[in-house]
Amino acid sequence: LLACGSPFGALCPDLFLNTLSRGVVSNLAGEENALILTDARCLPGTEGGGAFLPSPAGPRLVAVIAASFCWKGTEWVGLTLLCSLAAILRSSTSVLDEAGIVVPPVPGWAGAVQAGSGQDPLAWAALVECGAAWGSGVLLAPRLLLTCRHVVEAGAPLRVTPAPGPGRAATVLRGRVVFATEESSPFDVAVVELEESVPAFVPPRLADTFLPGEEVSVVGFGALGHACGPSVTAGVLSAVVAVAGRPVMLQTTCAVHGGSSGGPLVSSRSGCLLGIVASNTRDTGAGATYPHLNFCVPITILQPPVARYCCTGDPSAFATLNQAGKGVQAAWRLQRQPGPPSKL
Repeated sequence: LLACGSPFGALCPDLFLNTLSRGVVSNLAGEENALILTDARCLPGTEGGGAFLPSPAGPRLVAVIAASFCWKGTEWVGLTLLCSLAAILRSSTSVLDEAGIVVPPVPGWAGAVQAGSGQDPLAWAALVECGAAWGSGVLLAPRLLLTCRHVVEAGAPLRVTPAPGPGRAATVLRGRVVFATEESSPFDVAVVELEESVPAFVPPRLADTFLPGEEVSVVGFGALGHACGPSVTAGVLSAVVAVAGRPVMLQTTCAVHGGSSGGPLVSSRSGCLLGIVASNTRDTGAGATYPHLNFCVPITILQPPVARYCCTGDPSAFATLNQAGKGVQAAWRLQRQPGPPSKL
């Protein structure tokens, strides 16, 4: 969708009047999807502006900008809350009728539509709760889930809630960690086996190549936590970091917030699973967090040990994740080798 507004109020309207921002429908909430979350980046002053969806007849107004989420403490959020125009008009009908104002035809409410790849990334995402902490996870099989080590390191009993959808309710499943990488490993990964199978689960297609610049999406429970199910943010694959010709890190511009760790990174073009989210970026010098620069573990790193584990049931299949060389370790420390420690 396109959001149109005028940031900064009357400050230099010749420059800022009716500026545009592009994003995707990240989440929906409320009766008939009255509230819409988007990753279109709006600024203070755009409240009251419109959000438009493309149509054959031209852009169609579907929502009004309600609030721009910019900074939360030292973390840039970069999301925007919209209110559905359909909900506004329906709730205002009686008042407008009394005033003699004719209400125009009410447009249909916004809904999230999957890309044409035939894949459903929302069905792979799961909420992972470990004590008071939570994060995201990606299902690779009906009873097998990948997440990040730091999500489950508290050692408390695990609660895994696959994302609800057509034909599947939000059911809480128990799980146990069968493997977690060591703290010295650059790959922040944990493997969880569920006590029960996820019904009607269709496994993701796994990518074997990565194209810098391609459009990608992240699915996770970072934006709204577990209040409204998983959120989707879009961006591009900004860099593929390779060591000795092998991809060891993916960087994206998707908005990744706390709670997104372990969620799937998906190619918008093919629908294939590219990797799992590991972290966003924090500048230790400035004390600021930047969600639009983030890092993912490539699925090509994880697929071979997952395949061995599925064949043998032996968690030692993942031991190679603890045996990364110095080049891989330096890449994940965000430092040149040799050189001083990075401030990121």
